[in-house]
Amino acid sequence: MQRWRWALLAFFLPLFGAPSSDYLSIKRKFDLIESEKLRPGSRVTLTSGELNAYVATEAAEFAPQAVRDTQLQLGDGAATGSALIDFLKLRQAHGQQPGWMMQKLLAGERPVRVTARIQSGSGRAQVDVERVEISGYVIDGRTLDFLIRNFLMPQFPDAKVGQPFDLAHRIDRLEVKPDAVGVVLRR
Repeated sequence: MQRWRWALLAFFLPLFGAPSSDYLSIKRKFDLIESEKLRPGSRVTLTSGELNAYVATEAAEFAPQAVRDTQLQLGDGAATGSALIDFLKLRQAHGQQPGWMMQKLLAGERPVRVTARIQSGSGRAQVDVERVEISGYVIDGRTLDFLIRNFLMPQFPDAKVGQPFDLAHRIDRLEVKPDAVGVVLRR
């Protein structure tokens, strides 16, 4: 049963634009982690290329026409994501129709860059957004805290920003380095 699906998929993918090998690779790695069949203490490496392919594909599915040119840069314990975002189209893609004034303020693509620090260990993690840049304007400190609390959290109530959360699937820690993220499972 599965073989004919793969054969059919292999035949039609070139017609629709096949997912990149990096995207398929990271999806396989995610499936392995989520299956919880890896041995305790195992380490799965997610390369920068794989992560960028994943972000680009998921952004296109999450908000087609609203988010493009995504890029993820890794550092020691930190990551910076950038994209061109049309905030009006993003809100509309999620069923929200802003009023006339907000439409005028939100319309059009804007370059957005977000830098976050990632700490993890003992099955828990915390993501702290350090800086946001929209169209060259830097938002940090108290202003950033205000925007996260009053705009991001109401929009995405399940997001855990600036607070510890449990890592799922027996993950002990995430080791963020400039070229890859190591996912280390508990022993």
